[in-house]
Amino acid sequence: MRTRIKICGITRGEDGLAAVRQGADAIGLVFYPPSPRSVTLEQAQAITAVLPPFVTVVGLVVDESRDRLQELVGSVRIDLLQFHGNENPADCNGLGRPWIKAIRMREGIDLIALRGDYQEASALLLDAYEPDKPGGTGSRFDWERIPSSMASDIILAGGLNPDNVESAVRRVRPYAVDVSGGVELTKGIKDEGKIAAFIAGVKRGDNS
Repeated sequence: MRTRIKICGITRGEDGLAAVRQGADAIGLVFYPPSPRSVTLEQAQAITAVLPPFVTVVGLVVDESRDRLQELVGSVRIDLLQFHGNENPADCNGLGRPWIKAIRMREGIDLIALRGDYQEASALLLDAYEPDKPGGTGSRFDWERIPSSMASDIILAGGLNPDNVESAVRRVRPYAVDVSGGVELTKGIKDEGKIAAFIAGVKRGDNS
């Protein structure tokens, strides 16, 4: 089965279209105001309005209130929620959308136990750990920490770019990979050439 690809931190409709044009399966919209890639509801509506069908729109949130989450799913085309904070399973359920839980790979993490805790999640997204930074670190973690038995439940993130994604796919064999800063000109502005190179790297990894 081929590795799925998500291009996260989309802030402009043209970047979303570029990602889809190059073969991305999903785009990510960040609803976390401290992030330089954050979008408003109005920006998100404009981006999703130009996307073709059969592209998954992922809404990234960090410790949002229930009211804000309900406003989000009621106002924007969101196909999948990505919880990137300290949310417990109850916080993630009941919003009428499938969801994934991001895990920051600090020392001592027990992924198998966490998969049991978040058993209703569609997958776990694994990202690098930096204190006080819930995501978008641009750093990678040791991929050897991922149990091989969990590979098909994993979305691999954290410091991926066109130069290392082939190796990542070959070694981890994740269900999907997620990139943001690794395919950018500047924060929040994507580079279609880098997206194309990233996706080519994923395909090479799949075929090796």
